[in-house]
Amino acid sequence: MLVGHIKEMVRHPVKSFRGESVQQTKIMEYGLYGDRSHAYLDDTKKGNFLTITQFPEMVRYKAGFVGEESMEEYPKVKVMTPEGKVFDWRDQELIKEIENKSNRKISTIEYSPTHVPIGPIAVENILLATDASLDKLKELWGKDQVDSRRFRPNLFISLKDKVPFIEEEWIGRRFKIGTEVEMEFVGHCKRCMIITVNPENAERDSSLHKTVIKERNNNFGVYASVIKKGDIKVDDEVHLLD
Repeated sequence: MLVGHIKEMVRHPVKSFRGESVQQTKIMEYGLYGDRSHAYLDDTKKGNFLTITQFPEMVRYKAGFVGEESMEEYPKVKVMTPEGKVFDWRDQELIKEIENKSNRKISTIEYSPTHVPIGPIAVENILLATDASLDKLKELWGKDQVDSRRFRPNLFISLKDKVPFIEEEWIGRRFKIGTEVEMEFVGHCKRCMIITVNPENAERDSSLHKTVIKERNNNFGVYASVIKKGDIKVDDEVHLLD
């Protein structure tokens, strides 16, 4: 059953940095190719990743791959700072800037193109959201707009029938994207303070989180696990399977 099409695909080459919108990519066992494949570690808290929770301004740093996707090694990762400077993600000047702003000592970690463990990815392989749900949440919140980047979905689906939150009813079912990729909806996405951070200026507004808690039991978006890998692209059809 056709339920919609892929409106946007976003991967985050560096965990907690702003992601990059891509027109086509591969779906790996862990999700979108290169998603959260690079991360900064908070050495003041051994074993923890530096995230928006500790350093909200991370949402203003944009990370992207430069070059062709490869299974042997990742393309170079470039980072644009809020001031518009561009660095390699491991550049010491960039690291010093982040350390000074966050008041933390950090180091870097990089995973294989064929394997990113749960941890950087958080809970599941893929996070999805729909246009109808975002529009309804805007209405519930009472603001002029809700930036989808607050929720950091990998796949943003334009629904054929604009039924808000219908994706939550699909949990437990499988779906197909394009001609190759199959996934299964596996659970709700419980939200945290990250959605309160404005992606443009890193300012906080707790009213959005309060709205999601009150109106949606703190759920927005659904997680999916990868069943069959393959190539996907923007405008690919999304079919719910029997």
